[in-house]
Amino acid sequence: MPSARVIRDIKARYGVRANEIARRAYLYVARNETLSPQVRHQAQLQLNNFDRYARPTTVKNRCVESGKGRGIISEFGLSRFQFRLKAKRGELPGVQKASW
Repeated sequence: MPSARVIRDIKARYGVRANEIARRAYLYVARNETLSPQVRHQAQLQLNNFDRYARPTTVKNRCVESGKGRGIISEFGLSRFQFRLKAKRGELPGVQKASW
């Protein structure tokens, strides 16, 4: 069972993905200095009305097993400790524990 932090992160990732095109369009309009200030202001207001989970800064890499937010190996989505455990058990394809 994933922790509440992992569920919140999944929700944030989904929200960012669902609203990405609209956010980029409003950002383009808001930053375009050739447009009138009223149009740019309206675009900025629309950006501010987006849900909290529609902002890309709310997405944080977290371990899918433990929910830790630090020491994440992004290719696998696991913390260093969980990565080590799974590699030791042989649960990660293409990863072996080094021995020499």
